[in-house]
Amino acid sequence: MGVNSGDGPAALEWMPGYVFRPYRGQEDHGVMAAVRLGCVERDRIDTRSIVEGLPTAAEIAEASAKLDDPSQNQVLVEHDGGVVGYLTIRWWQERDGTWLYLHRGYLLPEHRGQGIGSAMLNWAESRIRRLVQQHGTAQTAVLGANAMTSEQDATKLLLDRGYRRVFGLVELELADLRQLPDDKPLPVGIRVGPIDPSGYRAAWKTVVDSYAGAAFTQRWTLESFLATADSACWRAAWDGGQMAGVALCSIRRQDPTVGEVEELSVRKESRRLGLGRALLLNGLRCLRERGAETARLYTGTANPHRSYDLYESVGFRRQNVHVRYRKPITV
Repeated sequence: MGVNSGDGPAALEWMPGYVFRPYRGQEDHGVMAAVRLGCVERDRIDTRSIVEGLPTAAEIAEASAKLDDPSQNQVLVEHDGGVVGYLTIRWWQERDGTWLYLHRGYLLPEHRGQGIGSAMLNWAESRIRRLVQQHGTAQTAVLGANAMTSEQDATKLLLDRGYRRVFGLVELELADLRQLPDDKPLPVGIRVGPIDPSGYRAAWKTVVDSYAGAAFTQRWTLESFLATADSACWRAAWDGGQMAGVALCSIRRQDPTVGEVEELSVRKESRRLGLGRALLLNGLRCLRERGAETARLYTGTANPHRSYDLYESVGFRRQNVHVRYRKPITV
């Protein structure tokens, strides 16, 4: 990997005691989890977040195993022999053909303000430029980074380095699933109920179609949809024989007291009929019956369908905003 040779950030040469090294697998998961824990207070991390909370060592191990070549695309920062930060790179193709190369770094607060964060960013951008050359994606590739609005240090660094905000996801929580409003009548001919395996393809198509005009969204294949299917609390609305909307809800594997609304989609021609509210409440009741005490979801801050109003009307309240930043790549 050469993190301390030509591939590494030259800035570390004048920072005695600091060194970048490759990810080494199992031995690193505990120290990486410790870095995340050490950032909680300064960055006001919502530890129960379903977008980006406080991962355990086991969850970091699982995420690392999904990376392409993790020893090349994950780097740790050591100071006097102890790990004080780390950075991860991953990439995917979005619906419009753009290749997004996303880097995400974490650094203990006591080591900030010394140029270490900038050095990590330098390493990420250098590594991504090499990946873009290897992949042959220079014509459609962009740099990407995430930061919550509560992460003031990371936000300032990205803005100072020429990144710009392209969208935000607001996360919401319903704190008590025992307190759900009553249903409202639906138009004649519409019914809501569970989704059995014969309806999986229609459910996937309903969600995919709802993102057809959305920018910055990742391609979602039927195969990947089926690979993560947990349909116990999936609900659909049918208008006659056609699936008009879906609510895909599930119990959080990491915490069975928390339910998640993964998707809530209603077809364009069936909106403003109360289907979204009926689907949401039906899914939330299923989560409650299966032991969940609270529920989480996230939606775009610029959602054109005013879903935020719907979520607030049934009791969800805003927690944090997760922001995606982008910057052109110069190869």
